[in-house]
Amino acid sequence: MGISFIHCADLHLDSPMVGLKNLPTTIHNKLKESTFTAFKKVIDAAISKKVDFIIIAGDIYDGEDRSIKAQIRFRNEMLRLEEEQIEVYLIHGNHDHLNGSWVQIELPPNVHVFPSMVTVKKYLKNNLSANLYGFSYETRHIKERRIDEYERSDDAHFHIGILHGNLEGSTEHSAYAPFQVSDLLAKKMDYWALGHIHKRELLESVPPIVYPGNTQGRHKKETEVKGCYYVELSDGDASLEFIPTSEVIWKNVKIDASSVHTFDDLYKLCRKEMDAIGDRKYSYIISLEIEQLRLQDSFLASDLLEILQQEEIEADFFVWINSIKVQENIEWLKENLLRESAFYEELFAVTKDFELVNEAVAPLFQHSKAHRFLEELTAEEKQELAEEAEDLLLTMLVKRGGS
Repeated sequence: MGISFIHCADLHLDSPMVGLKNLPTTIHNKLKESTFTAFKKVIDAAISKKVDFIIIAGDIYDGEDRSIKAQIRFRNEMLRLEEEQIEVYLIHGNHDHLNGSWVQIELPPNVHVFPSMVTVKKYLKNNLSANLYGFSYETRHIKERRIDEYERSDDAHFHIGILHGNLEGSTEHSAYAPFQVSDLLAKKMDYWALGHIHKRELLESVPPIVYPGNTQGRHKKETEVKGCYYVELSDGDASLEFIPTSEVIWKNVKIDASSVHTFDDLYKLCRKEMDAIGDRKYSYIISLEIEQLRLQDSFLASDLLEILQQEEIEADFFVWINSIKVQENIEWLKENLLRESAFYEELFAVTKDFELVNEAVAPLFQHSKAHRFLEELTAEEKQELAEEAEDLLLTMLVKRGGS
């Protein structure tokens, strides 16, 4: 005999999709609904699998204001679970912390919310019991180690830790409630249900220490299929099954254009890649990078982008090219400009200065309202901003030269 549950995290319900503009209405609506659709798939899986309970390891909502729309739709899914006698154990994370300002929407009695102190909640099933340990973020920024407050109580058959936090040394997300794998192992839990990192990762297999990732990607860094885990625990054993929940999948795609001689060749190559990606199961948002391209005729990437997008507007399962970057052309342009004048050498050096990036974004982080919704930029994000600024600068220089 054992127990079964769904482990999900980082739903970010009603989250805006980042880095998108000028979308057709049908695509915009599908993206706007995607976090809700993904969560519905989580609940569908829980009901289909007849699980004992669901664990949600933080960041149910995208913002501390918890929109009424998101709360009502979340409650509707909780009511579906209540009808099936499925319990829910949830914690709130840095995005939907307890100190936010929101209109309170009452949840059904099958939903158990952990307070700001590390607490134990007990699940009972016939002669089996499980202790679940966790806490909700009281404020957005929790930098201290909270793992030290977890203490196993031996009055249950199974012990499950729930933690929304960051593995020490990881730079992908803000370092909230940091921990080391050895800290978790020392607590002697049968399973660790983690949240906060949006990339699926198994930190340890015995016992399972699991980041399920988020349930729906929201920008170009959250690529590939997202989902949740179906978990079965029995004495001394655990089995995990990943369940996809993505409605829309983000992908970064590179294509080799070394065989291309004309613009029409390039168009056909891109179209072939799009057809290969489309599977009539998911919709896709693609960041396309074209490599090894050497065309004698000049063209604007924006023209190619417009043509490829136009063909996807009415598609039920779209493959939407969100951006096109022609890497070799950019490097070639840069090399020629550097030979042209020492001014350009100094200009491009500026884009490598992270301190200038910090200065550029400082007004946003100091803004009285905006700063509450922003997280510290990682070194990788600063580098990406600098590279995008350089690409934009090159594009402007080319347009100036052609005018």
